[in-house]
Amino acid sequence: MLATANPLFASSNSSFLLQATNPSPIKLQSLATPFTNLSPHGKFTQANSAKASRFLSPMGFPLTKHLLVQCSCLELPSILKNQVGLIYSFFGEMGFNEKETGLLLDQNPALKSASFDSIRAHVLLLDSVGIKGAELYRLIDKSPDVLTAKEIGPLIHFVLNDLEGKVDPAQLRRLLTATVPRFLAGFDEKVKLLIKRGIPREKIVHVLNNVNLTKALSFKSIEEIEKTVTYLSRFGGVDIIVRRPMILNFDLDTQLIPRVELLKEISGGDEDATGVVLHKLPAILSYSVKHIGGHVELLRSFAGLTDPQIFKIFSVFPNVVSASKERKLRPRIEFLKQCGLSSDEIFKFLTKAPVFLGLSFEDNLVHKLVVLVKIGYENGTKELAAAMGAASRTSCENLQNVIGLFLSYGLTYADILSMSKKHPQILQYKCGALEEKLEFLIEDMGREVRELLSFPAFLGYNLDERIKHRYEVKKLTTGEGMSINKLLSVSDDRFLNQKRKKKSIPEGKPERMMKVG
Repeated sequence: MLATANPLFASSNSSFLLQATNPSPIKLQSLATPFTNLSPHGKFTQANSAKASRFLSPMGFPLTKHLLVQCSCLELPSILKNQVGLIYSFFGEMGFNEKETGLLLDQNPALKSASFDSIRAHVLLLDSVGIKGAELYRLIDKSPDVLTAKEIGPLIHFVLNDLEGKVDPAQLRRLLTATVPRFLAGFDEKVKLLIKRGIPREKIVHVLNNVNLTKALSFKSIEEIEKTVTYLSRFGGVDIIVRRPMILNFDLDTQLIPRVELLKEISGGDEDATGVVLHKLPAILSYSVKHIGGHVELLRSFAGLTDPQIFKIFSVFPNVVSASKERKLRPRIEFLKQCGLSSDEIFKFLTKAPVFLGLSFEDNLVHKLVVLVKIGYENGTKELAAAMGAASRTSCENLQNVIGLFLSYGLTYADILSMSKKHPQILQYKCGALEEKLEFLIEDMGREVRELLSFPAFLGYNLDERIKHRYEVKKLTTGEGMSINKLLSVSDDRFLNQKRKKKSIPEGKPERMMKVG
């Protein structure tokens, strides 16, 4: 801390910071008699005025013909010498050389006239909220009025007392650098308004640390902030703000309302559905109307989708707005069209595999395409499109491991092709989970791996809750030779009914006799 690094930063008592931000100025006595006419006996002469100027001017006391500094000797007042010396030494401790300090004083009249105690008090306040060292130097160099402005004290005290000093020092530095001090007034009341409108107190520091404090609070009136929160409350406002605080940076009338209204328009005017999209991806409000509108128009004109279909895709995958329109959306849709998919089929594909629109071609999709062609898929077919949809939901590494696993159990590329055409999802399942199911099928159930060729969906069921449970139940009544398709594909209700019927068969009589009877 600065207060321990140099005695110049030390305060004499605990209330110093509260008292010294507005210290009493050095008292001067204005007399009617011009000092140029005073005799050298106890007062300044004309020859002394140049010397006096060097010390009085930096402190903000310009010499006039009616100004007299009351003193008890012929030399310059020691108090002024001490003040100037302390200020230069103090600034030196913060990293300013003598020339830089002189420029700061010359270019900032308020700083010139401030007392050493006042300057020191402001620095201690800044230090108390974590602005120190190089950051303190840069702040003072860019915004020296932080050492004199009356708004600094209340702001820092609010941060320390009400916010427990938890606001990021870098945030405060940016605020003080970018904001004219008069706009800092009322900062505390604006923060309290956000809390009053529903932002949890334990979340308020998170919000403040993730907004542009100048745009979100300082440059906006309490009324503007109130209107913004009220408008967003129709769409889950407080939660949206907490999850994406930078929304508060935007202007309500020219940015937020037009963006929300565009989404509401393609939803058919459904505010609740619009709120779902905003809740899923609050960052969608960071994109301009032009940007979102361009994506909507491409999906309309190039993919042939309707507004309800487009909004459905936004609901499933709102990050579609972050994908480049020309580098990703258009080429991906072109691929689907080349595979023979109609507009409705493109819509179904994108609702099931929306991440396909956002994946990199060079780093992701091209490697998966090579694997799929290797196992036998043909270019320009709907089967290839379906396989790419499944493959887009897994990593390149997992896809290759899955193919390798099937091959290790004696299946061929042709077998894998056949299974994945019936059930494309086998390409996206985690390799480890597939291996456990294959082991159970072969080791515990005593089945052949080739049974999967007729029912590859077996690999999609939960091992413990579905496969093992039903197998153990059925094994007691049907035996080992049950169909894995019938075992797993019937609904839970039907399976339970079958289980009850088995229990109702009289002991010692086979089921087939009961059916005949």
